[in-house]
Amino acid sequence: MSKPIILIPLLLTLAACATAPVPLKGEFSTLLPSAALAGNHSGERVRWGGEVIKVSPGENETCFEILSRELDASARPRRHDSSEGRFMACRSGFYDPEVFTKGRELTVVGTLDGSEVGRVGQFEYTYPKVAADAVYLWPPRPLVIEQRSAWPYDPFWGPGYGPWWGGGYWGPPPVVIIKPNPPPPTGGDRH
Repeated sequence: MSKPIILIPLLLTLAACATAPVPLKGEFSTLLPSAALAGNHSGERVRWGGEVIKVSPGENETCFEILSRELDASARPRRHDSSEGRFMACRSGFYDPEVFTKGRELTVVGTLDGSEVGRVGQFEYTYPKVAADAVYLWPPRPLVIEQRSAWPYDPFWGPGYGPWWGGGYWGPPPVVIIKPNPPPPTGGDRH
């Protein structure tokens, strides 16, 4: 009977870790960028994110061309090869292209504001456009290097290893695994 009592706080703690930063919270349409151009969706509130392709500061606003990605429970773009297309998000003020560099992860909150025609290479592309209320630049994902030893191993295993093949008793080289380790979300309209 004590196990369910222990599990409930643990589950609540884990659920709290997967919440979106404050500027990205709220109720939003489930409309995806790939479907936003079909029909009239102007004025719908959306929370979209992805990877920065290009940043274009203007006189009064900065526009971001973004390769859309599915968002996780904390509203951070997921790292995978699929996409929901591209979209434009514009927000008043200056956002430095040297900070918002190509490939950085970005989540925006705002209302759909029609579309904009541009070019992707030689292809004419129509972008759904978001009038952004919040632009959230995620910190880069740090790399975690994990080193694992091949010990214990059979000293007679494989050519070149072990006492009889010239490898001595040191065994094969260690295995190095590099994997992303996302940091916990932090708050604020980051620019």
